[in-house]
Amino acid sequence: MTDILVKLFVKNRENIKSPEVRRAYGTLASVVGIILNLIIAAAKVVVGVLFGSISIQADGINNFSDAGSQIISLVSFKMAAKPADKEHPFGHARIEYIASMIVSFLVLLIGVNLMSESVTKIISGESNTEFSYLMIIVLGISIIVKLWLCIFNRRLANRINSSVMKATSADSLSDALATLAVLVSMVIFKLTGFGYADAIMGVIVAIIILIAGVNILNDTKNSILGHAADPETVADIENIVKEYPDALGIHDMVVHNYGPGIVIASLHIEVDGAKNIFDTHDMIDNIEKALYEKLNIMATIHMDPIVTDDEHVTEMREMTKNIVKGIDERWSIHDFRFVKGNTHTNLIFDVCVPFEVKYSNAEIKEMIQNKLCEVDGKLMIVITVDKS
Repeated sequence: MTDILVKLFVKNRENIKSPEVRRAYGTLASVVGIILNLIIAAAKVVVGVLFGSISIQADGINNFSDAGSQIISLVSFKMAAKPADKEHPFGHARIEYIASMIVSFLVLLIGVNLMSESVTKIISGESNTEFSYLMIIVLGISIIVKLWLCIFNRRLANRINSSVMKATSADSLSDALATLAVLVSMVIFKLTGFGYADAIMGVIVAIIILIAGVNILNDTKNSILGHAADPETVADIENIVKEYPDALGIHDMVVHNYGPGIVIASLHIEVDGAKNIFDTHDMIDNIEKALYEKLNIMATIHMDPIVTDDEHVTEMREMTKNIVKGIDERWSIHDFRFVKGNTHTNLIFDVCVPFEVKYSNAEIKEMIQNKLCEVDGKLMIVITVDKS
């Protein structure tokens, strides 16, 4: 069904980098979600009112909020498709993250309200729920619809890497579980006559909704604040750079995400300082072009010339690299410089360590310096620590 809908309503569906195509995907997901959520929400509210079930009414109101969230998503995709301008040189794609955050707040609000109503009903001892097979039918259909919406939005989200659709997919799954919990409470009520089953299940539904809201908020918060580059993206960049034999090393890579499909990167590449600078610059241009054509990443590359034709410098670099990796296999060095003098030898380099390393910068420097001075006591060592 998903493929059929995409073929019918999304032109140039394979060109997922196009803002217009992304907007078409977003419009399709939103319209489908709005229609289906309004239908099942209306059915639940009517049935819940008729038979006095607070959990079914709350579940229906939750679906109405889902329809509202889909309207927010629809607007966000339209805004995200706007081209770059003077005030927003990187476009408007990050508006999707803001929309996801609004969705999370709506989900949390529904969860808090449902929790309050359910707890109040338990404390007051109210139990005016009536059983009807019509409730079971409505809830069963709702679960099927919500599971389909979960799969539908997840598939579209994976196609265009949309945080809004991922949030909607997660919300649909939590809705399906919540409705399943309500259905179970109705069956328990029918079999045992336990009047509190409805309110207790309302509490459980509220907890499910609150967990989903917190998860969506956390994911969106990370996207807005900025997070570490996807390891797969980093590996893809490194693999492209390695295709060029004169690119001797790569470090200080920074990947910025300005919204789905808009990625900007900067990195340093070590090159042979003895090579013709025009040839080296031509290689750098080719790497930047390859990164854009293959990964759609706009990259700025800085050249770091290193000495490769001095045997002593090469020997010292390898020795330093081995010492550093002997302390921690994850550590690496770059920007290595070696200046030999009559009374002492200057050794200058950067060491790259992961953020999770517990040592302070001073402790890292001291460990490396002690190891190097055991080899040569005349070394004057200057180390810059880069954490990544």
